[in-house]
Amino acid sequence: MPARTKDMTRGNPTRLILTFCLPIIAGNLFQQLYSLVDTLVIGQVEGVTALAAVSSAGWLDWLVLGLAMGLAQGFSIQVAQCFGAEDYDGLRCAVGQSILLAAGVVALLTVLSQSLLYPTLVLLRSPENTIDLTCQYLRIIFSGITLVMGFNLLSGILRSLGDSRTPLYAMTAAAICNIVLDILFVATFRWGVAGVAIATVISQGVSCLICLAALRKIPFLRLSRADLRPDAKTMRSLLRLGLPVSFQNGIIAIGGLVLQGVVNSFGFIFMAGFNAATRLTGLIELAGSSLGSAMGTFAGQNLGAGRLDRVQLGLRRASQIAVGMALFVAACMLLWGKQLLSLFINDQPELVDQVLTVGYRYLSVMSLGLFMLYLLFVYRSTLQGLGDTMIPMVSGMVELAMRIGCALLLPLLVGEWGVYIAEISAWIGAAILLIWGYYHRMRHLRARISAKAAL
Repeated sequence: MPARTKDMTRGNPTRLILTFCLPIIAGNLFQQLYSLVDTLVIGQVEGVTALAAVSSAGWLDWLVLGLAMGLAQGFSIQVAQCFGAEDYDGLRCAVGQSILLAAGVVALLTVLSQSLLYPTLVLLRSPENTIDLTCQYLRIIFSGITLVMGFNLLSGILRSLGDSRTPLYAMTAAAICNIVLDILFVATFRWGVAGVAIATVISQGVSCLICLAALRKIPFLRLSRADLRPDAKTMRSLLRLGLPVSFQNGIIAIGGLVLQGVVNSFGFIFMAGFNAATRLTGLIELAGSSLGSAMGTFAGQNLGAGRLDRVQLGLRRASQIAVGMALFVAACMLLWGKQLLSLFINDQPELVDQVLTVGYRYLSVMSLGLFMLYLLFVYRSTLQGLGDTMIPMVSGMVELAMRIGCALLLPLLVGEWGVYIAEISAWIGAAILLIWGYYHRMRHLRARISAKAAL
């Protein structure tokens, strides 16, 4: 299936952003089916204990895989800028060096994640009845780091070239594969949490192969041996973009892990309800994160073409779309959130009711602050597309400080509600910094372009 590149430096920004964003939303929706189907099958077949074990793995999973995904996202920024500037030699070199860097990162993360997994779970005060199951699940997931990095690198390159459809097809195929294998491995073979993890890794491999096949059909992306020889200058440029994004993901995950430790301290029922709700978080966030991805590509290509006016107009339109999407998703969660949560839990009626109460409270609080999260995604991705990955990294530190501070202090004042509020407090703090950072970056870029024009 050939990739479809798209030039986003010409045409109506609103139409371009929406038409580029919608396939990403659909693709991310299918990708979220990984975790949702995992949660549904494991909760219905194995019960609340297995559900809590898989759900509590979320932040640790994100800490490791988010580092790989952040690097891949950062690498794609340079690809988008080269494409917008029609620098195909530079584009091929960037892709080749990205592959070399990705291989080294995969080896390092695989060794560290497998060796430090169990001590980390102990440090997080994982309950005795779930720690072994969580460890079993994550060992299998981390064995597939190569596939996670491969898919994110390849799909990031495709999106940088304006192709958001091929990643959609890849994630759709992977989601279907994941559903079939979940039912086979868990409901039929009764492999428990190991079956869920194996199904996820195999599905990631499917999505990776589809993106690779599409990239091989792009004529100007045929790499030579020279493109795959280490190039220190290009590698430094890629790492300058990728490391801050990766570090940003890492520090956000650390904040989430601290929050998970606080959640675990409230007991098994609170942990099960909170973690069940976090399994819907990806579904809640996907419209905003997808819109952010579209703006990152839009900003990157237009910066390469020297069209800052289009970046400004595109951001204004994307912000309006973001607020509208957030209000719609929040309304859906407030109306039907409890019914959605009930799909994941099958146990004693009294236990299920207690778990649902905790989960719905968390969903309700998140829904009220969702518009700030969507704006955070839009401004962060725009800054990254403009070549600034430092301020988004600092915003991750702000998010970390807000999440940890609120998670540790607010429960002393308002009990479990402090855990719920900690999340949206982190969003608000990070979003404020990113909005300021965008205007600061634009002033800097305008001054630089004006200075060049005066020469």
